[in-house]
Amino acid sequence: MKKFAIILSGCGVFDGAEIHEATLTMLAIKKQGAEYEIFAPDKPQHHVINHLTGQPTDEQRNVLVEAARIARGNIKDLKQFNAREVDALIMPGGFGVAKNLSTWAFDGPEGTVDAEVSKAIRDMISLRKPVGALCISPVLLAQVLGKVEITIGNDKDTIEALEKKGAIHKQTTHGEVIRDSHLPVFTTPCYMLDASILQIAEGADNIVKAMHAEMKN
Repeated sequence: MKKFAIILSGCGVFDGAEIHEATLTMLAIKKQGAEYEIFAPDKPQHHVINHLTGQPTDEQRNVLVEAARIARGNIKDLKQFNAREVDALIMPGGFGVAKNLSTWAFDGPEGTVDAEVSKAIRDMISLRKPVGALCISPVLLAQVLGKVEITIGNDKDTIEALEKKGAIHKQTTHGEVIRDSHLPVFTTPCYMLDASILQIAEGADNIVKAMHAEMKN
């Protein structure tokens, strides 16, 4: 049975992992007859957003502790990630990707990626194992890998920023998956587009299917 590693960036679209994308990715993996293991970095969130008002609060929260909500407690510190123990790596979106896993939200293409996240991506690619990214998560691939074919849908400003990093952007709509021509890298836009939960499920299903098929080759 193939095993996916899932990296989460917290819990909640505005300051952590996008919950629909995370949950539907887990479901898509199980529908393929595979299993998953969930990871998150043990570090403070950049900030905490009240998801009812959209405003920052004075709270302080931890990315791993918050991600454990989605994982129902069954989660590991990203420091424990070992690329040789899994068959694929996938990263749902959410603003936490751009705030906690990287500084993209503040620094754009000039920003940095969390060292543990960067290492996980590089280790998987060095072993030619599939890496998938949903929604805004492809920015991590552009920052870590540089010239890579990816999609975040059709957002003009984000596309321009990605291209500044050397990425080759492919414009897509709901459910479409882009696979890089040379690397086992897979991306799909999800909530980077105005999407329904059904369209998110379609995107998660399609990217997991494509990655699972790659593992069989």
